[in-house]
Amino acid sequence: MRKYILNGSILSALFGAWSTIKVTREGPHDWRLVLMWVSWAITMVIAIGAVHDDSKELDRR
Repeated sequence: MRKYILNGSILSALFGAWSTIKVTREGPHDWRLVLMWVSWAITMVIAIGAVHDDSKELDRR
């Protein structure tokens, strides 16, 4: 679990969530907001996948 929490890409995606939450609270609620959340979710999936792949690579060695 620590490998996910302390990874730079995961932390970056989490900080991106902060700005998305801020826009959700303060900004207009339209189709662009949905795209922001979809883009954040894709970023999280890619970051988690990258950490998982790196972890498997290290386990093989």
